[in-house]
Amino acid sequence: MFKGSYVALVTPFKDGKIDEKAFRRLIEFHIDNGTDGLVPCGCTGEAATLTMQEQKHLIKIAVEVSARRVPVVAGTGSNSTQEAVELTSSAKKAGCDGALVITPYYNKPTPEGQYRHYAEIAKKADIPIMLYNVPSRTGISLLPSTVARLSKIDNIVAIKEAAGSVQQVTDILSLCDITVMSGDDALTLPFMSVGATGVVSVVANIIPGKVHDLVQAHLDGKEDDSRRIHYEIQDLCRAMFMETNPIPVKTSLSMMGMVEEKWRLPLCEMAPENREKLRQVMERYKLV
Repeated sequence: MFKGSYVALVTPFKDGKIDEKAFRRLIEFHIDNGTDGLVPCGCTGEAATLTMQEQKHLIKIAVEVSARRVPVVAGTGSNSTQEAVELTSSAKKAGCDGALVITPYYNKPTPEGQYRHYAEIAKKADIPIMLYNVPSRTGISLLPSTVARLSKIDNIVAIKEAAGSVQQVTDILSLCDITVMSGDDALTLPFMSVGATGVVSVVANIIPGKVHDLVQAHLDGKEDDSRRIHYEIQDLCRAMFMETNPIPVKTSLSMMGMVEEKWRLPLCEMAPENREKLRQVMERYKLV
């Protein structure tokens, strides 16, 4: 199931609340443009500033609007195991196809604590689970040996790998046969070259067709096409991280007229000089 271009959806806001109409439009935009799966309520979706009730509501909307046309893998992680169990169980009840569960942040558990955290979630919530390794956000990494150990649990079936290391992906796949998805747009093709099956993408928010085509070309053995798109979109991938994600991608979507340029504190608008640099990149790609 975890194959292709999955989009890490932004969460649109309006007047301090979730902009449901814009969120629904984004989902239709992605389905119309070839996105293979939806990932609401992840880091790009500003889950850290959503209430649990808002997360559950967004997940229900994603399932409803997608209407089984593409899989929905909900972000349900927390540094509280109990909260992660509740959110993941809720995603199962809502009809999600899977759950993306981030490594516990801030409390920095040991590898044994990480294992027990994920094992408890998997035990209490019978849904396919995608581990999420993003040490730049969490302050700690999932070791390949821990991933291999977790892969023996039946419903832990994939990992979103965002440590920025081809070696990390290589080490994971040399130890077990878990599905690996890239968590870094700029490294999607390098990761796929050693065995990843796709990406959970930020830049797909604004160029869903291109990211889908890059991934699909590689899966179809059309290496020249995949490599061409990889180089074609590199500047745009880099631009999405010139400030903290999701600030640039949400600003880009605002420039495209798809969402309002609104965040929840502590995130805020881009610095003017960076916003101008982003606009220049967007204009070069003919997105504005």
